[in-house]
Amino acid sequence: MERMYYLMRKLHLMNVPFLPRLIMLLIRFLYNSFIPPETSIGKNVSFGHKLGIVLHRKAVIGDRVRIRHQVTMGSGGAKIGNDVDVGCGAKLIGNIVVGDRVKIGANAVVVKDVPSDVVVVGIPAKIVRTDKPNTHSRNLDSES
Repeated sequence: MERMYYLMRKLHLMNVPFLPRLIMLLIRFLYNSFIPPETSIGKNVSFGHKLGIVLHRKAVIGDRVRIRHQVTMGSGGAKIGNDVDVGCGAKLIGNIVVGDRVKIGANAVVVKDVPSDVVVVGIPAKIVRTDKPNTHSRNLDSES
């Protein structure tokens, strides 16, 4: 699926008519995933089991990101940093920014920005571990 996306994106950026949409429909048919050609995905991104992934057309995904099955990045232009690991069934909702080297747990619902070098889990997503000293768990909803 990754190769199909990169081909679709290249054709889209070259303003080739029809073919990017055809590849998008092929991805939809083969993998039950929706990845529009407008979505910006960095280098060496991998899709775990490739099934049921839904990405918003304004999503921006960094390099070396691993996205597992049933992940949704919708209703806004989520920006995902580099080396992020997104667990099965995670939902990233809204115009949020996820930092680098973040791990998002399975079925987590991320609705607020996430700093770099943390692990988030739960509904709503909560920071449960960080590599920085002298910080403790906090609910992302309490940050503004």
